[in-house]
Amino acid sequence: MGYLIAKALISGIIIAIVSEVAKRAPGFGALIASLPLISVMGMIWLWRDKPDSAHMAEHSTATFWYVLPSLPMFLVIPMLLQRGWAFWPALIAGCGLTIVLYLAMTWASGRLGFRL
Repeated sequence: MGYLIAKALISGIIIAIVSEVAKRAPGFGALIASLPLISVMGMIWLWRDKPDSAHMAEHSTATFWYVLPSLPMFLVIPMLLQRGWAFWPALIAGCGLTIVLYLAMTWASGRLGFRL
Protein backbone atom coordinates (compact mmCIF):
# COMPACT_ATOMS: atom_id res chain seq x y z
CA MET A 1 0.00 0.00 0.00
CA GLY A 2 2.88 2.37 0.78
CA TYR A 3 4.32 1.78 -2.68
CA LEU A 4 1.00 2.76 -4.31
CA ILE A 5 0.81 5.91 -2.20
CA ALA A 6 4.41 6.80 -3.12
CA LYS A 7 3.66 6.37 -6.83
CA ALA A 8 0.57 8.56 -6.53
CA LEU A 9 2.41 11.26 -4.57
CA ILE A 10 5.35 11.44 -6.98
CA SER A 11 3.03 11.57 -9.99
CA GLY A 12 0.85 14.21 -8.33
CA ILE A 13 3.86 16.34 -7.44
CA ILE A 14 4.93 16.44 -11.08
CA ILE A 15 1.46 17.57 -12.16
CA ALA A 16 1.46 20.25 -9.44
CA ILE A 17 4.89 21.49 -10.57
CA VAL A 18 3.71 21.76 -14.18
CA SER A 19 0.62 23.76 -13.21
CA GLU A 20 2.61 26.11 -10.94
CA VAL A 21 5.33 26.70 -13.55
CA ALA A 22 2.71 27.23 -16.28
CA LYS A 23 1.06 29.99 -14.21
CA ARG A 24 4.25 32.01 -14.42
CA ALA A 25 5.66 30.86 -17.76
CA PRO A 26 3.12 29.11 -20.04
CA GLY A 27 5.75 28.06 -22.57
CA PHE A 28 8.06 26.54 -19.96
CA GLY A 29 5.09 24.81 -18.30
CA ALA A 30 4.15 23.39 -21.69
CA LEU A 31 7.72 22.18 -22.21
CA ILE A 32 7.64 20.32 -18.90
CA ALA A 33 4.16 18.94 -19.65
CA SER A 34 5.30 17.74 -23.07
CA LEU A 35 8.13 15.70 -21.61
CA PRO A 36 7.16 12.06 -21.40
CA LEU A 37 7.65 12.10 -17.62
CA ILE A 38 4.44 10.25 -16.85
CA SER A 39 5.19 7.64 -19.52
CA VAL A 40 8.75 7.18 -18.26
CA MET A 41 7.58 6.96 -14.65
CA GLY A 42 4.91 4.49 -15.71
CA MET A 43 7.56 2.36 -17.39
CA ILE A 44 9.76 2.52 -14.28
CA TRP A 45 6.85 1.49 -12.04
CA LEU A 46 5.89 -1.26 -14.51
CA TRP A 47 9.47 -2.56 -14.72
CA ARG A 48 9.72 -2.61 -10.94
CA ASP A 49 6.46 -4.57 -10.73
CA LYS A 50 7.02 -6.82 -13.74
CA PRO A 51 10.58 -6.84 -15.14
CA ASP A 52 9.76 -8.43 -18.49
CA SER A 53 11.44 -7.03 -21.61
CA ALA A 54 8.81 -8.26 -24.04
CA HIS A 55 6.01 -6.79 -21.93
CA MET A 56 7.86 -3.48 -21.62
CA ALA A 57 8.53 -3.34 -25.36
CA GLU A 58 4.84 -3.96 -26.07
CA HIS A 59 3.84 -1.26 -23.56
CA SER A 60 6.28 1.27 -25.01
CA THR A 61 5.16 0.61 -28.58
CA ALA A 62 1.50 0.96 -27.65
CA THR A 63 2.28 4.21 -25.85
CA PHE A 64 3.84 5.60 -29.04
CA TRP A 65 0.77 4.75 -31.10
CA TYR A 66 -1.60 6.19 -28.49
CA VAL A 67 0.32 9.46 -28.28
CA LEU A 68 -0.42 10.19 -31.96
CA PRO A 69 -4.23 10.53 -31.62
CA SER A 70 -3.82 12.78 -28.59
CA LEU A 71 -1.76 15.41 -30.45
CA PRO A 72 -4.61 17.10 -32.42
CA MET A 73 -6.25 18.05 -29.12
CA PHE A 74 -3.41 20.51 -28.52
CA LEU A 75 -4.26 22.26 -31.79
CA VAL A 76 -8.05 22.13 -31.49
CA ILE A 77 -8.30 23.60 -27.98
CA PRO A 78 -6.31 26.80 -28.72
CA MET A 79 -8.07 27.18 -32.06
CA LEU A 80 -11.48 27.05 -30.36
CA LEU A 81 -10.36 29.39 -27.57
CA GLN A 82 -9.09 31.90 -30.14
CA ARG A 83 -12.47 31.74 -31.86
CA GLY A 84 -14.26 32.76 -28.69
CA TRP A 85 -15.19 29.39 -27.20
CA ALA A 86 -15.24 29.21 -23.41
CA PHE A 87 -12.56 27.05 -21.82
CA TRP A 88 -14.75 24.13 -20.69
CA PRO A 89 -16.55 23.57 -24.01
CA ALA A 90 -13.19 23.84 -25.84
CA LEU A 91 -11.63 21.33 -23.46
CA ILE A 92 -14.58 18.95 -23.80
CA ALA A 93 -14.44 19.22 -27.59
CA GLY A 94 -10.68 18.55 -27.58
CA CYS A 95 -11.10 15.56 -25.28
CA GLY A 96 -14.02 14.28 -27.36
CA LEU A 97 -11.91 14.47 -30.51
CA THR A 98 -9.14 12.59 -28.72
CA ILE A 99 -11.54 9.83 -27.68
CA VAL A 100 -12.78 9.47 -31.27
CA LEU A 101 -9.18 9.35 -32.53
CA TYR A 102 -8.22 6.79 -29.86
CA LEU A 103 -11.09 4.58 -31.01
CA ALA A 104 -10.00 5.04 -34.63
CA MET A 105 -6.40 4.16 -33.73
CA THR A 106 -7.51 1.05 -31.87
CA TRP A 107 -9.65 -0.01 -34.82
CA ALA A 108 -6.94 0.80 -37.40
CA SER A 109 -4.23 -1.02 -35.46
CA GLY A 110 -6.09 -4.30 -35.91
CA ARG A 111 -6.53 -3.62 -39.62
CA LEU A 112 -2.84 -2.78 -39.98
CA GLY A 113 -1.77 -5.93 -38.18
CA PHE A 114 -0.48 -4.70 -34.85
CA ARG A 115 -2.02 -4.99 -31.41
CA LEU A 116 -2.44 -2.17 -28.94
